[in-house]
Amino acid sequence: MAGYLARRFVQMLLVALIAAICSYGLLYLVPGGPIDQLLAERQNAGQNRISEDDIRRVRERFELDIYLPFRFTRWLIGWPAGPLPGGIGADWQVGCAVPGQVRLRYPDGRIEVVEEGCEVPVTMADLEGRKVSRGIVFGDFGISQVMLRGRPVIDLIMTRLPYTLYLMGTSILLSILIAVPVGVYSAVKQYSRFDYIMTTVAFIGASLPSFVFGIFAILLFSVLAKNAGLPYLPPGDAVGVRDYTIPLIGTVQAGSLLDRFLRFLMPCGVLTFINIAGWSRFVRGSMLEVLSLDYVRTARAKGVAERVVILKHALRNSLIPFVTLLAGILVALFSGALITETVFNWPGIGRLFIDALGRNDYNVVMALLIINVVLLLIGILITDILYTVVDPRIRLT
Repeated sequence: MAGYLARRFVQMLLVALIAAICSYGLLYLVPGGPIDQLLAERQNAGQNRISEDDIRRVRERFELDIYLPFRFTRWLIGWPAGPLPGGIGADWQVGCAVPGQVRLRYPDGRIEVVEEGCEVPVTMADLEGRKVSRGIVFGDFGISQVMLRGRPVIDLIMTRLPYTLYLMGTSILLSILIAVPVGVYSAVKQYSRFDYIMTTVAFIGASLPSFVFGIFAILLFSVLAKNAGLPYLPPGDAVGVRDYTIPLIGTVQAGSLLDRFLRFLMPCGVLTFINIAGWSRFVRGSMLEVLSLDYVRTARAKGVAERVVILKHALRNSLIPFVTLLAGILVALFSGALITETVFNWPGIGRLFIDALGRNDYNVVMALLIINVVLLLIGILITDILYTVVDPRIRLT
């Protein structure tokens, strides 16, 4: 076991490094960054409103004036932060503050300005004095560039994490407690009315995206119920900003425990329903496969009670494939549900990721991505270990 864990740890480090390189590179190479937005504003507002110095300051603020490999190592390990000891490498170029421009004139009269060369280079000496994190390797995710400008990214994550933990934790727990018994009972009562009903519900839950269920839930339990004078649920947010009155319940104070509970019901219900739809079908299929094996028929032929056959002999082996799905639970607990949190305006990690991506807060986006990668790798490792618990025949060597 120790040798296996050591090998897996090395593999996890390599996978995390490759994922970090790919994610960081793709994030900065996609179009639509802060400079593109600034140039679009300059074109609309006029050249006098946004000067070249403004563009240069924005490039420096987002470190876009540093070449991508050096930018990545600053984010990863906090280097380079200036010249080497003794002033070595002070004149080494690591970026470009003002790219050179060349005006091209085509035979048809068109004129195009393209970047070529560098007018004002950035050297190692220029990096001295700039703010730089100690690197994610040392647990420092840097500072937020937009959303909480100048504040550590970890502070922003910790303010959103509790909302995601109790939303995702509750929905996943309810999903497991409901999906496993439903899947087992559907397999035992195959082709029964209950099985047909649950199969139909599962197909509906698995075929439609989460935002459809979210919109329908808001329309049904919030808008239509309120218009009909029935008890209704608040359509979004985790905490209300003003008191409101619900028929048969009375006045609900903003920020009270009841207010938080009512706003929690719809997003939790949508996530639970979607998980149950997929997981119950998975458990049902696995259970049907196990029930057709020889050792189950032998147990029945020996007169073993049906309840013992199902719970003791069949259920444990049928859960082995289901354990694979649990590898993503750690990621789900941290990252939340991007679409569902956005639909219900839930202030969790998923909503934070969408907001940071839309506002080009790269440090926040990369922090969430790399944490998700690490949690996924840990979840896969825990799943492999759980295999040995569920199935004693499996040995990790």
